[in-house]
Amino acid sequence: MSRIGYQPIPVPSGVKVSLEGDMVKVEGSKAKLSKKLPPLVSMAIEGDTLKFERENETKTARSMHGLARSLVAGMVEGVDKGFKKDLEIIGVGYKAQMQGSKLTLTLGFSHPVEYDIPEGVAVSVENNTKLAVEGADKQMVGEVAATIRRFKKPEPYKGKGIRYVGERVVIKEGKTVG
Repeated sequence: MSRIGYQPIPVPSGVKVSLEGDMVKVEGSKAKLSKKLPPLVSMAIEGDTLKFERENETKTARSMHGLARSLVAGMVEGVDKGFKKDLEIIGVGYKAQMQGSKLTLTLGFSHPVEYDIPEGVAVSVENNTKLAVEGADKQMVGEVAATIRRFKKPEPYKGKGIRYVGERVVIKEGKTVG
């Protein structure tokens, strides 16, 4: 069983953490984030570390303990360093373009796919085939990257589509005429 909830979170210099009721507010050089703590968990700010306590030993309280610690650790890292997911587009004629806050993808469909980038997340395109999704909120960065990938997942015969950089796609063998 994981004991992640007991590990304290070191707060880097330049990051300010405040607790108002059950709302955690984190400010840093990249952004300001706030999130409500899960139930059955309390947070204590001790100098430049954050510690979490659970109210009782029920299964729900134990799971919320680790969840609360992971969420706040992600917030602290996000406002300090930020998060980034890299995507690549594989396929002849497949490309991406940024037009303001709109991402336009040409993926072999009869029409281009347009996606509005949500606030708090930045998408940059390099060489028409490499995408970088960046932001302070770990959940939002992952959600935007997954949504973009969902437009054209890598297919198993030629590997064409949108994939994460470093993602391994198993290529199937095609039919053979015998």
